[in-house]
Amino acid sequence: MTAKPSTNLFSEARQDPIDLPTPERVLTIGAHPDDAEFGAGGTLAKWASAGCEISMLIVTDGSKGTWDEDQDPAELIAARRSEQRAAAKALGATGDIVFGDFVDGELENNRELQRLISLWVRRLKPDVVLTFDPWKKYMLHPDHRAIGWGVIDGVVAARDHLFFPDQLVDGVTKHRPQAILLFAPEEADHHEDISTSFDTKIDALLCHSSQARTTMGDANDSAGARAEFSNRIRDWSVRMGEAAGLELAESFKLLRP
Repeated sequence: MTAKPSTNLFSEARQDPIDLPTPERVLTIGAHPDDAEFGAGGTLAKWASAGCEISMLIVTDGSKGTWDEDQDPAELIAARRSEQRAAAKALGATGDIVFGDFVDGELENNRELQRLISLWVRRLKPDVVLTFDPWKKYMLHPDHRAIGWGVIDGVVAARDHLFFPDQLVDGVTKHRPQAILLFAPEEADHHEDISTSFDTKIDALLCHSSQARTTMGDANDSAGARAEFSNRIRDWSVRMGEAAGLELAESFKLLRP
């Protein structure tokens, strides 16, 4: 009789990803305001409409998100936080909106960042965590690379009691999410249908009016510019949906931590 192969810590890496049910609690972790809306806004809106509690952690202050040389950084930080709250409301997010104080453009994957992520994963106990794919080839923005690695390392820390044990007080306990979804992935293996939530994604993105010039083609200036921006995001969503036979989709790499 042939012996049954033994399993090990890496066996799940050989298994096909399974569909995710609508989670009860989700935590998105981005480097900047608007990261989550670009990468997963349709998915978040769809889940929120189904009763999921969406929380958002924005790690940097967003202070470099302008091309205006006369822009006051303190005013920009305040504006971007206000815009993020408006975008969260547009998505239907009902959980915590948390802002870190790391300087925009200077984010590093270090113990301070991992500590912050571990703490909020343990506090909020999400079923699913979403962030950038740090394995993505040629990812240009250093903050996007750093936040991806920081989230991976922070989630690993959050699940085991010997990492940052000083956090485990006042009812805070270790926590292992059911899944990590990496948006803008190098190799997508999970797709979420956003055909019913695409418009909400656009509405949430346009809440980030301070970024209209830098990332949205001045979409807030006219109906034509808004349509052009919406069509650009729609084309991107169509391409992501093709692999899964979906009209409009967001694509992810799914990890089981």
